[in-house]
Amino acid sequence: MSKMNITKHKYLEFCNQPNLVRCMMIFVGISGCFSVLFGAWLAHGGQALPVKVQSSLATALQYQFFHTLALFVTLVWLKTAEQSKVLFSACIAFVIGMLCFCGVIYIKTFFELALLGKLTPFGGIAFAIAWLLLAFESKNNF
Repeated sequence: MSKMNITKHKYLEFCNQPNLVRCMMIFVGISGCFSVLFGAWLAHGGQALPVKVQSSLATALQYQFFHTLALFVTLVWLKTAEQSKVLFSACIAFVIGMLCFCGVIYIKTFFELALLGKLTPFGGIAFAIAWLLLAFESKNNF
């Protein structure tokens, strides 16, 4: 077996780990719950925050909610489709995007850690990559 085939085989084994997919589905549940609860707090208790801070948090919350739903749909698609490293990679990219984009905005806003803000563009890029991977997989399946 060539080195390329071994690497591909190991990646497919990694993608086929039900525990990792299960962890991502748990992440979806926690992220969805956080989105609802944080959104309610922001709409009511967060009114005392400066408008710029509210706007930043609302943007992060909106992106988190949309991409939580996108991750959920992608996980369902992954579960019902044939083994697909493209879909699995899209799931990973959505998680990275939520952590690096939304999570960093939350942390940067509440804890004034401006240095973390340098990670935000990587989260945005991860979101874009995830959507492109879905487009690529759709091209092959529909």
